[in-house]
Amino acid sequence: MYDMDDMDRPELIALDKWLSSIGRSTVTAWRWKKKGWLDPVNISGRLYLRRSDINAFNERAQRGEFAKLIVPPCRKDAAP
Repeated sequence: MYDMDDMDRPELIALDKWLSSIGRSTVTAWRWKKKGWLDPVNISGRLYLRRSDINAFNERAQRGEFAKLIVPPCRKDAAP
């Protein structure tokens, strides 16, 4: 059965609309696509995301899969 809430929401969402709703730039989306975190669909030159892909992305982000350790830069000691 279909949930009535799911029928009101489109299956494909424009990438730029989704990015503006989460406060990220197109450059960030390009990086996420390059890393394989997003798999947009190209329709007539415009990128879209499937709702299932957005849900999977959000679940992975909540689990911390995209987090990385912060490593301070190595400091070269000054010559004596």
